[in-house]
Amino acid sequence: MELIRKGKVREVYADGDDVILVASDRVSVYDVVLPTPIPDKGAILTQLSLWWFRQFADLVPNHVISEDVPAEWAGRAIRCRRLDILPVECIARGYLAGLGLESYKESGSISGVELPPGLVEADKLPSPVFTPSTKAEQGEHDEFMTVRAVRDLVGAETAQQLEDLTLKIYGRGAEIARERGVIIADTKFEFGRDATGVLTLGDEVLTPDSSRFWKVSEYNPGRSQWSYDKQFVRDWSSSLTDWDRTDPGPEVPADVVAETHARYVEIYEQITGEKWSS
Repeated sequence: MELIRKGKVREVYADGDDVILVASDRVSVYDVVLPTPIPDKGAILTQLSLWWFRQFADLVPNHVISEDVPAEWAGRAIRCRRLDILPVECIARGYLAGLGLESYKESGSISGVELPPGLVEADKLPSPVFTPSTKAEQGEHDEFMTVRAVRDLVGAETAQQLEDLTLKIYGRGAEIARERGVIIADTKFEFGRDATGVLTLGDEVLTPDSSRFWKVSEYNPGRSQWSYDKQFVRDWSSSLTDWDRTDPGPEVPADVVAETHARYVEIYEQITGEKWSS
C-alpha cells in the first residue's frame, strides 16, 4: 500500500478507494516526537476512538468503515473513507488549562473568545467554548485562530457547522465521561468532507493524545490536575533544563514510560468499562 502521510503519531496508507489509519506507539510533546515509544499506546488510541465514534454516530457521520486491516496492524488501525480534511483544529474547552491558560493570562481571551476575569488554572468555564487553531506541519506549532479567521478560511456556513458540532460532541462526551468519574477539560477534533461533500468526523476522538482527562475525585482548581493523558510526559519534559522543546527530543525514562502506559490503560478502562487486553 502507498504511504500517503506520516504524522507525529499516525501513518495513513492508501488501499484502493479507502485509507488505512495506523496509530503508532510514538509520543509527542510540544509538537516534537520523542524517541521512546509507549507500549500499547497506538492500540489504546484506536480502540478508544472506535468506542467514542459509536457514541456520536447520531450526531455526525464519521470516517470509519471497519477494522478490516492487514494483520500486522490489527487492533491499532482503522479502514476509513477518504476525507478532504479541513485545515482547522477544532478545539473545545470546558476548563482553563494548557495553552488556553497561557493565552488567558496574556490577553483574557482564547482564540478571540473573551473570558471572565479572575479565573485560575483548571477553573470550569461558564460554558464550553470553541477555540480553533491552525493545523501545523510536523515539527511546527499550531496557532490559535479566531472564529472570523475560520470563516475566512472555510466559509461562514462551514465555520458555524464546525463550531456547533465541536461543542455538541464535546458536550455529550463530557457528560458520558463525568458519569464515569472523569472530567474532559478540553479536546480537539478534525473534520473533513467525504466524496459527496458531507461534513464528516475523522482522525481520533477523545483519546489521551487529543484531550485532557482529569479525575473528578481529585479535581481542585488553582493548580495542575492529576491527568490520565500524556500531560504526565509533558510535565516530565518541562522539568528538563537541557531541552529547548525542539528536535531532537530526549529519551523518556523507563519509569515515565511505565506510568504513562498505566494511565492510558486506566483511562480506556474507566471510560469504556472494558478490561484492556494487549
